[in-house]
Amino acid sequence: MGKEKKLKQQEVPLHGIHHKRRKSLVVRTFCFIFAASFAIIFLFPTVVTIANSFMSQSEISSNYGMVFSTTDSGAKAYISKKVNIKLIPDMVSFSQYFTVLFKSPSYLLKFWNSVILVVPITVFQIIIACLASYGFARTEGKLKGIVFFGYIILMLMPYQVTLVPNYLVADWFHILNTNWAIWLPGIFSPFSVYLLTKYMKRIPRALFEAAQIDGAGEWQMFTKIAMPICKGAIYSCAILVFIDYWNMVEQPLILFTDTEKYPLSVFLSKINEGEIGLAFAVATIYMVPGLLIFLYSEEYLVEGITYQGGIKG
Repeated sequence: MGKEKKLKQQEVPLHGIHHKRRKSLVVRTFCFIFAASFAIIFLFPTVVTIANSFMSQSEISSNYGMVFSTTDSGAKAYISKKVNIKLIPDMVSFSQYFTVLFKSPSYLLKFWNSVILVVPITVFQIIIACLASYGFARTEGKLKGIVFFGYIILMLMPYQVTLVPNYLVADWFHILNTNWAIWLPGIFSPFSVYLLTKYMKRIPRALFEAAQIDGAGEWQMFTKIAMPICKGAIYSCAILVFIDYWNMVEQPLILFTDTEKYPLSVFLSKINEGEIGLAFAVATIYMVPGLLIFLYSEEYLVEGITYQGGIKG
């Protein structure tokens, strides 16, 4: 009788454990399906763009020509039937890429315009943000609080609000229609300073105090302690800044008067209905740098988002 009671007592907790495991499995399965559904929805336009870039111009026109058709007065025509969205071309064609890369150098010119505008902004904004955020994290006082509060106010302002002041300042410095009109506001943008300051403030002061006891100066503490710990946050900022300015449209339209200086992001929005196929190919090429940077720095991006202090969990 004693053995039977013990077996019955053991069956109760085992049944509870199996029930919890089944419940956990159901929850995880639901979360996976939910996340996968959203991933498919968000990736679908990208997949359509890449797939249609390998179609011939005639196939693209037959599938999507009605979307870009206009009436005699120039207004958009009414679409009376469903648009045929295809993910698999009837015949794979590289003619669009051949045109973009070899026949029409204007697309590559606009691509390099984007590179020339965005890379200096990303590099120098991160350098300035690292130095400024270290200063904000290491100093105390009312003046620091006032200046940092000013950074927050500037960061909360959208581009549309600051475009007019940027235009007036660029005009006063006589740098309109030059790359400096884009570089200077981008390099001194407060976004990276704010984000990195929050990360550096989480570094335990004991690390800096121990380094000072060992005779380390501010520059050594900056390079040997702050930078290695905030490496993930720095990569995260660099990725976000690059993607933000890689897709900019308003700044070049306002600050550039010469259309030859426009980046490809502006040029893509102006492709007319006679170049629908080229739009898919150019958009695919335009996505490559962002995708490569994300894939290369994915671990650092996750690390920067999940960082919880001086010691990574």
